[in-house]
Amino acid sequence: MLVLLANHEGGAMAWTLQGTYFENCSCDMVCPCTTSGLTRPADQERCRVVLAFHVDRGEVDGLDVGDRTVVVVADTPQVMAEGNWRLGVVMDAKASAEQASALGAVFGGQAGGPMAGLAPLVGEMMGMETAAIEYVDDGRRHSLHVGDLIDIEIEDFVAPQLLPDGDVEMLTGMFHPANSTLTVASATRSRVSVFGLDFANEGKNGHSAPFSWSA
Repeated sequence: MLVLLANHEGGAMAWTLQGTYFENCSCDMVCPCTTSGLTRPADQERCRVVLAFHVDRGEVDGLDVGDRTVVVVADTPQVMAEGNWRLGVVMDAKASAEQASALGAVFGGQAGGPMAGLAPLVGEMMGMETAAIEYVDDGRRHSLHVGDLIDIEIEDFVAPQLLPDGDVEMLTGMFHPANSTLTVASATRSRVSVFGLDFANEGKNGHSAPFSWSA
């Protein structure tokens, strides 16, 4: 997915990452792209989505990459499976050059794993920014703050009749790089201004999940 940004040299890498992810897109809740394996049209003429991955624990070729966050911003055609995605990446300012290269290889699909399946869909790389990233995973609420670039919070959905202690509604059997089981969520705030894109997806679709990858 980030294949044009990663610059990792050498042979096959052994790696493992564990953490949490969430996203917010421009579709209404629940996103038809997610529930159709990317084959149904988005609710808007284009799908604009932010995916945030926080690595709690991880190693790439023996290099510790824990406590680092990678944010992916995508602008795609209405039917995502048709490809020609425009994609940009925000890398955690806490990452060293070696960590950024290793994480770029994993998230770019160069190192195999779930993200490798999405790489053919990317038609244009919009660039990579490095910024201080604040990522919070607090029960049903998940938030991301990246300086003046991105400010998003989503809340996992519980039916009003079941509040305050009911179960979060879930999607299962999904084709998604993070997890086949995702929460149903919506954004309580959403503002994005990066890579020449300016959009706000407040009230729109969200998902969250733990992820556990290795190769």
